[in-house]
Amino acid sequence: MTSFTDIELKQKLLEMMKWFHSFCLKNGIRYYVLGGTMLGAVRHHGFIPWDDDIDVGVVCEDYLKLNNLMANSGQTKYVFESPITEAPDYYYSFSKLYDTSTTLVENTRYKIQRGIYIDIFPLVGMGNNEEESLLHFKKIDKQFKYLLARSTGIRKGRNFFKNLAIRMVRMIPNCLSNDKKKLQSLYYFANSKPFYDCKYGGNPFGAWRYKEIMDRSIMGTPTLYRFEDTEVFGAENADEYLSNLYGNWMVLPSLDKRVSHHDYLKLDLTSSYREQQ
Repeated sequence: MTSFTDIELKQKLLEMMKWFHSFCLKNGIRYYVLGGTMLGAVRHHGFIPWDDDIDVGVVCEDYLKLNNLMANSGQTKYVFESPITEAPDYYYSFSKLYDTSTTLVENTRYKIQRGIYIDIFPLVGMGNNEEESLLHFKKIDKQFKYLLARSTGIRKGRNFFKNLAIRMVRMIPNCLSNDKKKLQSLYYFANSKPFYDCKYGGNPFGAWRYKEIMDRSIMGTPTLYRFEDTEVFGAENADEYLSNLYGNWMVLPSLDKRVSHHDYLKLDLTSSYREQQ
């Protein structure tokens, strides 16, 4: 792995976020920063000091539009991939914006070689009451967990039974599972209910699972928050959003939990992955 500093990585990610924010403003794409990025914006006015990623949610009404706009943008530094793009080795249930001037390989089953990235999740409608929302979420989550187990890496330190379940699911031959087709089917199903047509909605692919599904009024109108030396859009009702995910979000985690959860096999901030393929 090429030597780099945490500051250098965050600066690259911040440049990406500035570009993405400008692109969304120009093209009428509605987005919110999510999870730890939103927590960082409110609590730290930037990155969480021990975190090194950016998570964004785009309302599903604009999600396919973003895909089409990026495909025809004409610029080459940043590329957008999703389950419905042509890349045969893309095995994520959501989209990513890649920096093509860098190289990154994570410890997943398929060792996908791309650049550093921003995760771009769909914000989708779930239902008009909690019962309807939970039922719809479970339908999405069943397929999501299966596909995640198919693509994730076996990691030391993970719960033994989780690693065992991953190994068992991965024993199903690709010719029988047809993961790419399942990913595309899940993409269209998850985005089938417009975000603004439902009382409840959110990100069905987030780390916090059903906690990320909430009354849409919590997200409200995309609201600007300071993030390092720029501004990003986040939930209008920040305290309620963060409380849903983290509880008492102002309390810092213990020192042993202030670590990045990424597992990189290769990271090079100065060379393009395109030159290495």
